Amino acid sequence: MQQSRLDLTLSKRFRIANCPLVFLLRSGERRVAITPQNAAVLLKKGFKEVLVEHGAGFQAQFPAHDYEAAGATLVNATRVWTDSNIVLKVRPPRLRSTTLSPNNFISGFRKGGVIISMLQPNSDRYKNVVDTYQSKGLTSFAMDMIPRITRAQSFDVLSSMANIAGYKAVLEASNEFGSFITGQTTAAGKVPPCKVLIIGAGVAGLSAIATARRMGAIVKCFDTRPATKEQVQSLGAEFVEVTDVKEDGSGGGGYAKVMSQAFHDAELRLFAKLCKETDILITTALIPGRPAPRLITEEMVADMKPGSVVVDLAAENGGNCEPTVPGQLIHHKGVTVIGYTDLPSRLPTQSSTLYSNNITKYLLSMSPKEGHFGVDLNDEVVRRSIVTYNGELLPTLPPLAPPAPAAPKAEAAKQAEVVALTPWQKASREVATVTAGMGTALALGKLTGPLFMSNIFTFSLAGLIGSLQLYTHP
Repeated sequence: MQQSRLDLTLSKRFRIANCPLVFLLRSGERRVAITPQNAAVLLKKGFKEVLVEHGAGFQAQFPAHDYEAAGATLVNATRVWTDSNIVLKVRPPRLRSTTLSPNNFISGFRKGGVIISMLQPNSDRYKNVVDTYQSKGLTSFAMDMIPRITRAQSFDVLSSMANIAGYKAVLEASNEFGSFITGQTTAAGKVPPCKVLIIGAGVAGLSAIATARRMGAIVKCFDTRPATKEQVQSLGAEFVEVTDVKEDGSGGGGYAKVMSQAFHDAELRLFAKLCKETDILITTALIPGRPAPRLITEEMVADMKPGSVVVDLAAENGGNCEPTVPGQLIHHKGVTVIGYTDLPSRLPTQSSTLYSNNITKYLLSMSPKEGHFGVDLNDEVVRRSIVTYNGELLPTLPPLAPPAPAAPKAEAAKQAEVVALTPWQKASREVATVTAGMGTALALGKLTGPLFMSNIFTFSLAGLIGSLQLYTHP
């Protein structure tokens, strides 16, 4: 077991920051990695100092005085890198300075430092970042590589951000849609409810279903994993599936797997049919380590009703919808196609709070004992999320095995077959019931006195008259 430990109580300085304000305005990133509340938690857990970059929490509505009240130290971008042992970020760092932000680069970070952020290390987009980590001898962790296992649920940044993205996708679509989401009947006429189709029943898809249903829409959802059907239906949506080809899309780690060509062709035919009757389409399909699958063609978008809206939550990875332009809102043949890649950042306060909770709990989980920070490569969560260890690029572990198919349920005991009663059987049962009642009354009369029977008779009449009054005079 390889392990690295640093004494936090004596030498640890901890930097928590995002990019400076000028860069935020350019990139659209408004989240911050640590909130004042969690800065106080880290100090309480033994970290000697928490450094926060000036303006880091401004657009997430966390003012500087809240950080100072929590015990954090506000510093400029240069000190953030030069004085820290561990750096927490939302996005990967930039590798060079710019005119707008000359100090926000990684060159001042010390050798052997630790950096934790979202990274997408298997993507070519950030290969140069990983190369820099290697050359500088850094230990780096990718929050988006944390496995979806029970023990790591509180660290699961992807689920936290996907939940927000699904919610925000419906709100963005409703802003662009030219009618009510819910159906209404007014003196001016009747307005039908909006019809929403959601592709993918992961965290984002389920969040979108719940939001759209709360707004009164008619929702349909498609997913390649039959196991999600019950979740979709429990939220009040209709589950649609391919009937031509039977194939289970369940993959490892709670994600879907790559489907066969026959299944892909069948689902495209299904989408072509559904798009014609859909007002709002939200796509969320992603496969780890691969570009987003293309599920919606230009022809399907063109067949949608004028004024319809498409929200592509997979835009950052290429998009599920062919006309999608990452980061932009476009109009394609009368249909609005939203390809925003910063939907969680459009709710900066909430997304920062959840991200901060995730990354703080993840950091504190790497504590072999009080006052120490440890990297235990035998820990499954650490091993699957670590990218470089003291500059050494660690090989990516194979994906988690898909869940075992559910064991067939034991055949329930057969219910007794219900046979219609004949007229004679029905009459016999009625006579038996009346006879039993009269026999009981006679037995009570023999065993008790006249006063008891008088009270019973009065009570029965009162109950009978009361029930008649209740049911005949509502």
